[in-house]
Amino acid sequence: MGTVLALAVDLSLTEKMREISANKVRDKVCELCTQANTVLRKDVLAQLKVAHPKETNKRAKKILDAIIENAKIAKREKLAICQDTGLPVVFLEIGQDIKISGDLKSAVNKGVELGYKKGFLRNSIISHPLFRDKPGYSPVVIHTDIVRGNKLKITVLPCGFGCENKTQLKMFNPTARIDEVKRFVAEAVKLAGPDACPPYVVGVGIGGTADYACFLAKKALLRKVKSQKSKVKRLEAELVKEINKLNIGPMGLGGETTCLGVNIEIYPTHIAGLPVAVNISCHALRSAANTL
Repeated sequence: MGTVLALAVDLSLTEKMREISANKVRDKVCELCTQANTVLRKDVLAQLKVAHPKETNKRAKKILDAIIENAKIAKREKLAICQDTGLPVVFLEIGQDIKISGDLKSAVNKGVELGYKKGFLRNSIISHPLFRDKPGYSPVVIHTDIVRGNKLKITVLPCGFGCENKTQLKMFNPTARIDEVKRFVAEAVKLAGPDACPPYVVGVGIGGTADYACFLAKKALLRKVKSQKSKVKRLEAELVKEINKLNIGPMGLGGETTCLGVNIEIYPTHIAGLPVAVNISCHALRSAANTL
């Protein structure tokens, strides 16, 4: 009887498993690279359109017009939204009941190369950060997460370095007050000034270790701007208000629209620390996702 039950369990597990070929992953990454770079995310475009009628600075209003028109043309003509098509960061949510046939890492890198060549997107990746060799299309940055189920979610986030260079990390004492954290985030945006092409979407990671806080700040940019799912919605709204008082404005020429939204991701941390990271995106916050 025990043998029969064990066999039934084994068969059930086998039925749950799915096999996905690395080639299928490659093709999907290729498709997402073009989509991310040419089609501005709906939530970002929506916030730009919300900001436009509220902006009282005439010059800022014209710049918002130009940004919205640029996104429209890029989508219609299948052109890059920005000339800096970034260093792609690829997030893989891998179901624990999936078997990948082939080399997953190579498939992702090859998919990026094919997608960038197909879309006539700039090759911006150098293989050695110190020797500054000839740029190419890979290797990209890959983050993996094991999740329940038998599906694979792929998200491509092209990171332009006008924004990436403005990243900030601070290891606060565990006694730090929320107001100190807010000042740090607002100051990070103030230091970025016009250099990262505002209006911004600001990703904030709080908790974990130093490296994980930076990861959270990056991951926060994948969430819809002003998402209702946030656990710290009030803090996000307060930060948007504070940042928009800086008068940096669209493209740094003044105005009330410095920030479209602040997305915060939190994670448990050690009793002796409070890591906080800020990852800023320009108005062209680009990402695309699909599930296999």
